[in-house]
Amino acid sequence: MSISVGDKIPDVKLVKATAEGPQPVQSAAYFAGRRVALFSVPGAFTPTCSARHLPGFVEKADELAAKGIDQIACTAVNDAFVLGAWNKSGGSDAITMLADGNGDFAAALGLEMDGSAYGMGKRGQRFSLVVNDGIVEQVNVEAPGDFNVSSAEYMLGQL
Repeated sequence: MSISVGDKIPDVKLVKATAEGPQPVQSAAYFAGRRVALFSVPGAFTPTCSARHLPGFVEKADELAAKGIDQIACTAVNDAFVLGAWNKSGGSDAITMLADGNGDFAAALGLEMDGSAYGMGKRGQRFSLVVNDGIVEQVNVEAPGDFNVSSAEYMLGQL
């Protein structure tokens, strides 16, 4: 069963990519006391993720903040070094990269996918959430291969 509006975010260990290197963080602590726009990509440096998903949240960061978003975070089943390099390459200081290296967070959300046919193994689906003080306000999960409802533009329309 996947995460739904009104659910509490699961408490799972993630790794935050920082300039000082990877820092462990518990998801419950990260999402506590703030309103977060979270988006998940199947993998850093993949075509749609790099050309559209990450750039959309970079471009719309100020608009999201104006609508009450305190922080924008991205998660993927990649390690913190890869996510840090991806953020440096095409992201922004406005985006916090939360590595879900083992896929535990995606699994706890009920939003994992099997990308084995593409040599990617278990990954997180493409989705976005609005999380307010640890409680899910919005859930937007893409159909396989789509990029519509998890975009920054779509999220802005919901806020």
